[in-house]
Amino acid sequence: MISAKTSLVFPGQGAQKIGMGADFAQHSAARALFEEADDVLQFNLSKLMFDGEQDTLNLTENTQPALLLAGVAALKVLEDEAEKTVPELCAAVAGHSLGEYTALVAAGVLSFADGIRLVRLRGQAMQKAVPVGKGKMAASLGLDNAQVADVAKQCGVFVANDNSNGQVVLSGETEKIDAACVALKEAGARRAVVLPVSAPFHCPLMAPAADVMAEAFEGTTFNKPVVPVVANVTAAYVNEGDAFKQLLTEQVTGGVRWRESMVAMAENDITQLIELGCGNVLSGLASRCDERLAASPMRTVEDIKNFLAASKAA
Repeated sequence: MISAKTSLVFPGQGAQKIGMGADFAQHSAARALFEEADDVLQFNLSKLMFDGEQDTLNLTENTQPALLLAGVAALKVLEDEAEKTVPELCAAVAGHSLGEYTALVAAGVLSFADGIRLVRLRGQAMQKAVPVGKGKMAASLGLDNAQVADVAKQCGVFVANDNSNGQVVLSGETEKIDAACVALKEAGARRAVVLPVSAPFHCPLMAPAADVMAEAFEGTTFNKPVVPVVANVTAAYVNEGDAFKQLLTEQVTGGVRWRESMVAMAENDITQLIELGCGNVLSGLASRCDERLAASPMRTVEDIKNFLAASKAA
């Protein structure tokens, strides 16, 4: 049931796949968004999403706008089918890494056009910040989060994503990440997995990209959010749009405090997450962050209709 105990959440990189958003593009509430995105970016993003090559979609400069577009399209369909606005649908919003921009569009902080433009630039800047092969990311599974942080410090790498209890992503220079993977296994991690990403995101190596984004934010309007946004780098509720100029700049080099963000929501009486756009990663993490949370992924129009029908029947 949609209520004041609901939060909308939006995924980050890794959720993308060919065919994403195609179902939402057929819905009258979202169709125009796909045309607008293509116009803003001056290339056929929607065609790439619907039937392009996966390797091309996986390029971060394409992945980021694709995920934002899919997330906002899903939201527009949800609003239309529920006949409710965002403040009527939820008490807060959040997004994982890139998904934070989608959350800001959902909360009215950024316009859709500005959101698409910024994440395209973000993807390009992040890829340019570190030459291919000079950095990587790895996920630690099954080891206490504090122990992972200790290993990161010892190996000279950084905690990029604190995703849930027992799942932490590290980022840094290639050789140091390789050493950290060995150290994690020696410390008792069930697995230490190198991630298929093209750069070491959310660590100080991304400083050149942070500079690019800080300059871009100065020419962008940030409005007051219609509902609070839980920020990645502070895991705190934010009610002022202009604060995100600094928060998003810090997010490029800083860690995503997702587990703490979910705990903060639970502490503010959130019990239900609706994951909008593509994939179900955040839904899978929800109860592992805080057992008070349950989540439902909304990846198709049918998902949304079924969820709303069940809510009315409850």
